[in-house]
Amino acid sequence: MIEIYKDFCSGCRVCEKICPKNAIEMKEDERGFFYPIVNYDKCVKCGICRKKCPINNEEIEKEITAYAAYNKDEEIRLKSSSGGIFTIFANYVLENNGVVIGAALDDEFLVEHIVVENKKDLEKLRSSKYVQSNIKDSYEKTKEFLEEGRLVYFSGTPCQIEGLKAYLPKEYKNLITQDIICHGVPSPKAWKGYLKHKHNQNIKSIHFRNKEKGSWGDYHLKFEYENGKKYIHHKDDFFMKLFLGDLILRESCYQCKFKKVNRVSDFTLADFWGINNIDKSMNDEKGTSLLLVNSNKARDIIEEVSEFMIKKEVEFKEAIQFNLSMIKSVKKGKKFEKISKLLEKDDFEELFKEETICE
Repeated sequence: MIEIYKDFCSGCRVCEKICPKNAIEMKEDERGFFYPIVNYDKCVKCGICRKKCPINNEEIEKEITAYAAYNKDEEIRLKSSSGGIFTIFANYVLENNGVVIGAALDDEFLVEHIVVENKKDLEKLRSSKYVQSNIKDSYEKTKEFLEEGRLVYFSGTPCQIEGLKAYLPKEYKNLITQDIICHGVPSPKAWKGYLKHKHNQNIKSIHFRNKEKGSWGDYHLKFEYENGKKYIHHKDDFFMKLFLGDLILRESCYQCKFKKVNRVSDFTLADFWGINNIDKSMNDEKGTSLLLVNSNKARDIIEEVSEFMIKKEVEFKEAIQFNLSMIKSVKKGKKFEKISKLLEKDDFEELFKEETICE
């Protein structure tokens, strides 16, 4: 049976989904993260959960090509977190009768993975969401679509992509996977508490990476309310302080097993922080993506969609020196223990007092 270590469990859910006896259930802990719980009465000790757990995967060296890139469509680019490259790949898949699966905000503004089958709904998947996504049944749906012969583009965090790969019974030519350079995933419980205590009015929309008040690097968290009012803040926002201060991340994010050079995904996308140190001509402050091509399948797709993007090849080592989250975990903020205790006790009034937040 699987042994659960919070220091390493990313919550990818593959153990729950792969168990032949349904002996594993994901349950929420005191900080709002889901972990697998084993029903020992059902468990037959087959060991498949331990075998499939992606924490045990070995890193396999790959040929990686790095680009600074952005979408030629400025409207899409301004609606995106960085350079709008995700939309190019997603459009390619949809135009080939495929489906796109990624993180979206639900009706209560919580984050979950959904299936999109048309370009209009791509807006739901576009842009960053700074909360751990509930993977729900997206692995199962991915398998169903693949078995039907449809092209599938699955976007997620590195641990989610490795979870998907572990769940699937084989490699599929019609599967395209894309991960991100992940800082770490914040607590859904902290996010829910923040929404309730700081935005207790009817919310119309939320954008974690809004660019309208400044440049790409000066993005803002934007709320729009049904009464027409707006809330636009960044580093002075309570939730962003908790997130950027590394105070509410999942325990495994502080020693992440998936921060590595050689990814199992076809593509890796990120903000190209530090692009001015490499090629200033690729930064007009509207957003530039770091695009890593990790497979031959991805190289073929790049050839198909290059007409829709501006891109320049860059040295991989140069690119990641300004994007260390690819290979290095963050450290816990100084007030992590205090914040965690308040979160565990559901003491959101105290949690969101400014004096408890990392400076």
